[in-house]
Amino acid sequence: MEAFYRTHAYLVEHTNALVRRNLMDEIDWDERLIGIKGTRGVGKTTFLLQYAQEKYGKDRSCLFVNMNNFYFSGHSIVELALEFQRQGGKVLLIDQVFKRPNWSAELRTCYERFPKLKIVFTGSPIMQLEDGNNQLKGIVKSYNLRGFSFREFLNLNAGTNFRPYTLKDILQHHTTIAQEVCSKVSPLEHFQNYLYYGFYPFFLEKQNFSENLLKTMNMMIEIDILLIKQIELKYLSRIKKLLYLLAMNGAKTPNVSQLAKAIGTSRATAMNYIHYLAEARLINMVYPIGESFPKKPARIMLHNTNLMYPIYSVKTDEQNVLETFFTNALWKGHKVNISDKGTHLIIDERTPFKILNTEETRTKNPPDMVYICPKATVGKDNAIPIWLFGFLY
Repeated sequence: MEAFYRTHAYLVEHTNALVRRNLMDEIDWDERLIGIKGTRGVGKTTFLLQYAQEKYGKDRSCLFVNMNNFYFSGHSIVELALEFQRQGGKVLLIDQVFKRPNWSAELRTCYERFPKLKIVFTGSPIMQLEDGNNQLKGIVKSYNLRGFSFREFLNLNAGTNFRPYTLKDILQHHTTIAQEVCSKVSPLEHFQNYLYYGFYPFFLEKQNFSENLLKTMNMMIEIDILLIKQIELKYLSRIKKLLYLLAMNGAKTPNVSQLAKAIGTSRATAMNYIHYLAEARLINMVYPIGESFPKKPARIMLHNTNLMYPIYSVKTDEQNVLETFFTNALWKGHKVNISDKGTHLIIDERTPFKILNTEETRTKNPPDMVYICPKATVGKDNAIPIWLFGFLY
């Protein structure tokens, strides 16, 4: 145990999180079993260490452990929890819990045997924590940690302290909000950088961002999909090729039969792979209202704009980039659908949104349409600058 305590103390002491994530205040920390899911690279480890740093400092009643430790090759989570509690432990923070084959059964055993012990664990978004087949259903409280919002990126890079706004706030008061922001900083000067590298916190590391992102994308497939879904390694190349083809097709309706033929598998398997890529948050599947998987999505786009640039080595389509940003920004807390004709997006099954381009007039669209303006700093009436939707969290 002393080795774990030494590692914990070193990591907490050297954690320097430059952005305090809003999720820290959204979590009900009184829950006994808390799962924090998030795609690889968004800062789950740092988040756990930041929590330990804020709430416990050097108090040994809190302990951070990583499932990569070889200790877990010969010992279970239950054994660690038992010894930790014997030494006065109260809060066990477990990183990458899915690395343990029987992690859900072991966590349930801990929950039942150690009622005074709180466990907070991180894992992949592919993990189904609260579905009917999971042993943690009814006892775990699940949360999602996302990558940086444009607001968080702007606060970090411009030294500002803007708060998030609800979609209702933005729709009703966007002009006032935008004027306040623009009085302190020029958001469009930072927006393109965010689209390129601002979603993943590891842009703060002094490394080649694109290479680091490519490595992360590969690990999402090789570990998050293959390991958790227990897919044989020989199918890895098919899934990677599928992601590449989906990305190169742009934000449009996929031809699943052609994709299946291209990667050498059945249509049903190709649809399952597409679903896994969405669960891993490599892509977003957008459906018309009332439809969902296993039906074919009306549109597929990459999960966030940062993922586009390492794949599109020459040029990205601006409209595709903007639509990807908007969809990803609204994905937290809102339902995103596409209209029957595919001409605009519908949020929460009621409000139509459309990204304007330079060749388009508004007269062709429904009167209640909300227009998203790519070049505007401040909007007017039902026309809202796109960067402001990056303030939703």
